[in-house]
Amino acid sequence: MEEKKLDINSIIGFVLIFGILMFWLWQNQPTPEELEAQEKAKQEQVEAENKAKETSEQTKVTTAEDYAAPTVSDSLKLINLQNKLGAFAYSAAQVSDGETVVESDLLALKFSNKGGYLSEVKLKNFVNFDSIPIYLIKDNNAAFNINFGTTDSRILNTKDLYFEPTVTKNGDVTVVSMKLKASESKFLEYRYEIKEGDYMMDFTVRSQGLSDVFNSSQAVNLDWNLKTYRHAKSISYENRYTEVVFEYEGGKDDYLGQQENTEDTAEDVTYVAFKQHFFTSILLADSPFKTGKFTSQNLVQDEEIDTVYTKAFAVSLPLELTGGELNKSMDWYFGPSDYKILNSYGRNLDEIVPLGWGIFGWINRYLFIPLFAFLGGFLPYGIAIIVMTILIKLLLSFVQYKQFLSQAKLKILKPELDAIREKHKNNKVKAQQETLALQTKAGASPMAGCMPALIQLPVFYALFQFFPSAFDLRQKSFLWVEDLSSYDTIAELPFHIPFYGDHVSLFPILASVAIFFYMRLTTGQQMASQPTQEGMPDMAKMMKYMMYFSPIMMLFFFNNYASGLSLYYFISNLISIGIILVIKNYILDEDKIHAQIQENKKKPKKQGRFQKKMAEMMEQAEKQKQAQQKRK
Repeated sequence: MEEKKLDINSIIGFVLIFGILMFWLWQNQPTPEELEAQEKAKQEQVEAENKAKETSEQTKVTTAEDYAAPTVSDSLKLINLQNKLGAFAYSAAQVSDGETVVESDLLALKFSNKGGYLSEVKLKNFVNFDSIPIYLIKDNNAAFNINFGTTDSRILNTKDLYFEPTVTKNGDVTVVSMKLKASESKFLEYRYEIKEGDYMMDFTVRSQGLSDVFNSSQAVNLDWNLKTYRHAKSISYENRYTEVVFEYEGGKDDYLGQQENTEDTAEDVTYVAFKQHFFTSILLADSPFKTGKFTSQNLVQDEEIDTVYTKAFAVSLPLELTGGELNKSMDWYFGPSDYKILNSYGRNLDEIVPLGWGIFGWINRYLFIPLFAFLGGFLPYGIAIIVMTILIKLLLSFVQYKQFLSQAKLKILKPELDAIREKHKNNKVKAQQETLALQTKAGASPMAGCMPALIQLPVFYALFQFFPSAFDLRQKSFLWVEDLSSYDTIAELPFHIPFYGDHVSLFPILASVAIFFYMRLTTGQQMASQPTQEGMPDMAKMMKYMMYFSPIMMLFFFNNYASGLSLYYFISNLISIGIILVIKNYILDEDKIHAQIQENKKKPKKQGRFQKKMAEMMEQAEKQKQAQQKRK
């Protein structure tokens, strides 16, 4: 057998082939940039595979950072989005950042692709105290989010996902559809219907074909947050009327109040309002949410520094899946906190306006609001306040007459009452019994003077609630006042006085002066009717202190309040002074009153239940006192 050997030609051939191969490899080796891209792609592929393996082991909570798309290639980008978003990778790959602008005659709206919610709400017919347009939503002060779990063990937040917008017109209705898509036929939709001449828009959250995406064993929560912008000249005054109001359990309403931080929960919630003083944002449901959790945080710690926002509101509401799908019909209201507008919807929204509870709200709804609307229809609003005040005071003048008459009777009886006190100065119970008997017989009970004052209280409190809530007064001028819904300013102070402010308002000064002279008239009459005791009676001392304290309190308390309210108190007290002077000088005749009292004394007077009860209590107290003295 011939032995095989490598000859020189074979060796040279192998060397040449090897050299050619090496030269070809050297010529075709990747550049450093290509090597870096390959290494990065390989690393991302490994990470993607690792995350895919972890899917079955734990739930992934997706955040906004997860939506930054990779730039290696379209296929890797899709793989990366699918690993992070699951079914909604389709929408993330199709939609980018952007806004959709829609306007009606009342609202200018912007809808953000990211989150599908409103990024801007402008009320076209209003400006704030500084002539800047009113924005309820702007520059990320609001957030709307639906949080849900998926069947591939993810937790997603719609505020971080991208919705595809479409806008259609149907007559006077503009329809904005924002769709978060899993495919062309599978999506979560926010549907807004904006109507001309209406601050209320229809809002529907519905899904299609997502029953295999939603994890029905996990809660689906709707979260709405809003930081309210300052719109008024006085932050503290505006903040006093800025709060969360909600309706629950078939018509009950409640609010969170004015604490620094507060929260509450309720069942069967039908609406929640993030109410500012004169503007409000409301989410209403056609069918109640099972529960609601509400929170409020005061953002104003220092009025000189915190001048942008007033409060931060938040609400969390559960959404229910039906057949694995979402379908919730709701409404949005963005507009004035105007009683007439809110009441016109017939959905109990008038409760958002703080008119007072019980009889106080009833007086405002059925007396003062219609009366003021009628007067404001043909009179300037400052004059309408004055005319309304005159009508109210004339209506209550008989009450003042009864009150003054009772004081006059007690003044005439004062010598006899002093004689009784002197006679029984060592027996206070006996003195009180005879005093009560004489007053009852003469028809001059102190209670007769108290009752008229009590009758005026509901009217007084109702008006105290009415003027700060009267939207019609906003930015209406009168004399030197630029805005009857805010304080008037005649001088700016170079410093801030605690509880007073950094300005001087004239109407509170005028009202305080009027209150002083009114109280001087009434307090003098009351003090003259008090029985004489050793030293000054405690009641008389209190009356004297109140005569000075009340005007000062009025001056400080109302310096930052609505000038319309101070105007009312000024005119009201002027009229009260006039009525008292007329009654005192032209109507009441003390001689006739004295003669009437003497006639009343002669008539047998049946003791009323109250007087009888008081007499029994006095007798019982006297018996107990005598028993204690015997034991001693």
